[in-house]
Amino acid sequence: MTASQRVAGLWPRRWPVQPFREPRWAHQEPTYRDCPPALIEAAGKRASARPSGNWFVLAASRSVRADRPFGTTVGGVELVAWRGEDGDVRIGPGACPHLGAPLADARIDGGDLLCRWHGLRLDGQRCGAWSPVPAHDDGVLVWARLDALGREQPTDRPVVPERPGSAVRIDAVATLTGVCEPEDVVANRLDPWHGAWFHPYSFARLRVLEAPKGLDVPDDEDRFLVEVTFRLAGRWGVPVLAEFVCPEPRTVVMRIVEGEGVGSVVETHATPLGPGLDGRPRTAVVEATIAASERPGFAVAAKLAPAIRPLMRHTANRLWRDDLAYAERRYALRASRTP
Repeated sequence: MTASQRVAGLWPRRWPVQPFREPRWAHQEPTYRDCPPALIEAAGKRASARPSGNWFVLAASRSVRADRPFGTTVGGVELVAWRGEDGDVRIGPGACPHLGAPLADARIDGGDLLCRWHGLRLDGQRCGAWSPVPAHDDGVLVWARLDALGREQPTDRPVVPERPGSAVRIDAVATLTGVCEPEDVVANRLDPWHGAWFHPYSFARLRVLEAPKGLDVPDDEDRFLVEVTFRLAGRWGVPVLAEFVCPEPRTVVMRIVEGEGVGSVVETHATPLGPGLDGRPRTAVVEATIAASERPGFAVAAKLAPAIRPLMRHTANRLWRDDLAYAERRYALRASRTP
């Protein structure tokens, strides 16, 4: 028996970090037989049929500030967001109604936008052709309601996923952009089988325990249940059970249901940005990680959240650099088959 095997045999099972054994990457169990393309496609169609109320994730709440405007596009619509003196988010068209100046370059004065071209002041209320759009700040993400883009029955609030109820939690938001459509991002997340093959640096011993089949699946059964070990270093990791669900068309939520950090979630939101200069679609992946734990040490870690958030974003960025290649490839293949 090796020293590592002796340590593993004595290691307390109640501790969140556990040693594990696994075959070499090329010798792990293939998963392609378990994930037929039709299954992933059916899950995506069920997600796309759910209502969104025309809400789109715009940015992390921390990115929309009171000292400078935040500019972006959603579905080809130029938008600007900022906070008034009351702290509430305001969102409207990104072009000044006077001569079209970019309001992302405006200044904020007394909670109002002040255009740098000619000094037009916007307080978030209608001004000529400039009209605000409904905004929602859920404390982690900012959403904009764009009825002309969503073309659904509008709702007063977005479908915000269930999050950890603990008052002590750490959240971080990473944003990347890919040449694909939202459905390609959703399809990537609805394929948990690729985890240990495509991301061996992060996942090990991954097994899909449950997967919904067919188009007619009740909402309370429409989930993928996965057993996985989040790799920390070498053959040490945190084993959990996690579920993947789609509460609305452009969102996939991974939620830990058993193991360390029960209730913690990773929300993947796919926001269409519109076509790039090459005419191909761009999609923003806005991924919010919201971690919580009942362990006393987590409360100490939460006090160091400003130092921990960059590490959380780094982890998400590393995964999505690979996953965007997956989503972009999926889009490229679909586009090549379009007459």
